[in-house]
Amino acid sequence: MSPDHTVGRSPPWQDPCMELTVRGLRHNLLVRGPIDGPPVLLVHGNCSSAAFWEPLVRLLPEHWRIVAPDLRGYGSTDAAPVDATRGLRDFADDLAALLDAEEVFPAGTRPVVVAHSMGGGVAMQLLIDAPERVAALLLEAPLSPYGFGLGGAGAANPDFVARLEAGDRGDDSPVSPRMILRTYYVADPASLGADEELLLDTVLSTATGEGNYPGDAVACGDWPGVGAGRRGVLNAMAPQWFDIADDLVAVPGKPHVIWVRGDADQIVSDTSLFDLAYLGKLGAVPGWPGEELCPPQPMVTETRAVLDRYAEAGGSYEEIVYEGVGHSPHIERTADFTAIVTRLVADTAAGNVTAGNVTAGNVTAGNVTGDAADAPGR
Repeated sequence: MSPDHTVGRSPPWQDPCMELTVRGLRHNLLVRGPIDGPPVLLVHGNCSSAAFWEPLVRLLPEHWRIVAPDLRGYGSTDAAPVDATRGLRDFADDLAALLDAEEVFPAGTRPVVVAHSMGGGVAMQLLIDAPERVAALLLEAPLSPYGFGLGGAGAANPDFVARLEAGDRGDDSPVSPRMILRTYYVADPASLGADEELLLDTVLSTATGEGNYPGDAVACGDWPGVGAGRRGVLNAMAPQWFDIADDLVAVPGKPHVIWVRGDADQIVSDTSLFDLAYLGKLGAVPGWPGEELCPPQPMVTETRAVLDRYAEAGGSYEEIVYEGVGHSPHIERTADFTAIVTRLVADTAAGNVTAGNVTAGNVTAGNVTGDAADAPGR
């Protein structure tokens, strides 16, 4: 990291080199704060790593116990293959095993889990499989509980994958990792600021191949001609393998959920530019068979419908929407996002986020409150 990345800023991590081996894999974790501090687990998304949280962590209280693992195949954690037929459960099982390590949190700790993009799906799976380990959940631009898009690994842009593998830091192509970061991770590239190189490092830390990103591509007889394979990240998010809506609604205990998103998100959206069906509707991908046979995926609408069911079944949630913000509110509205996390941690510790104390489906946009009505190929 060059000096200008941290001008006027304190390094966010006290011990950036904690390594633990669980489930046969060597995991790298970024850690800050006393082990008995208020516990927070940060789960990054696709084509990034734990360091993607640095703009947020700089502003969080130093007495909190903050843990941000690199998921398998990202950052400095082993690039173990992902079994896509399990959806995102390989990642969730890794997190559950890390939570059992007393070097990470004291035994029995229930952290507030803050998760971004694909990490939101991982966190939802963790909640389903180990509800006793999650005190509350903050989902930032999460993929839909019904999965993400068509095509699996076959939908990935091969030029982007090649540039990712080569560690390309250029800006000569709209599908270079740097330009994807500037165009899709945020709505305003200026919001990356002095952290651009650091954040690009996280993108370039992604392990590529059939077992990791994007996964194995398979031919399909129906449009778009490619389907979800059985290995790798994009296949693990495909609706064929990741469909957790009913399981999420049925979670016992139902910890409070805050859902934060930007209304200019081009990745997770009802009009996602990473959804082949929507691109087909726009005429950008030829041969689209039409709305009846292949409708675009209404990702935001799906998430809201599932969280409404979650609330009706005894849980509670809030939806917070930022105008003009893209896929990474914690970068584009860092101070506001920090305030949300701080409130959630305080309310959770005080027991103030039960269903009876929160209006389910409450939507906040900026300062106005009213009633509610992850990179190319994800």
